[in-house]
Amino acid sequence: MTHQSTMPATSDGQSATRQFISFTIGAEEYGVEIIAIREIKGWSPTTALPDTPSYMRGVMDLRGAIIPIIDLRARFGGGLTTISSRHVIMVVAVGGREIGILVDAVADIITVADNAIQPIPELEHAHHAELLAGIVAVDGRMVALLDLARLFETHSAAA
Repeated sequence: MTHQSTMPATSDGQSATRQFISFTIGAEEYGVEIIAIREIKGWSPTTALPDTPSYMRGVMDLRGAIIPIIDLRARFGGGLTTISSRHVIMVVAVGGREIGILVDAVADIITVADNAIQPIPELEHAHHAELLAGIVAVDGRMVALLDLARLFETHSAAA
């Protein structure tokens, strides 16, 4: 299902829009820009590595490439995900690197106007807000958009 927001026209008459794949973690909905997604696959076991952050579930072999798997629920402070058959790994790429993010379920494909993306409100207790690029309202629900570059930077710094 694709959702359309009000689209402004650019100087050449085209709508300035971006597409995201939204996914859920508990009751919250997040989005990743569709061009960054390499693959969405069902959960499969990972190999744990010593001395890694608690939110790193381990690594997996994806057609010969070893990629780290981040439990996004744990990364956001919600504790480790209890894995079930409905959980998925979204393999995303930024800056030539790939990483898998464990999420509860893929929700939707959304198309939004660039100017519909609002900044994350500054809150003192929102210590993971730096991992978000913005927030958008879609059909009465709020979708927080991940900043994958910051997720990679934070993961690299913490690993």
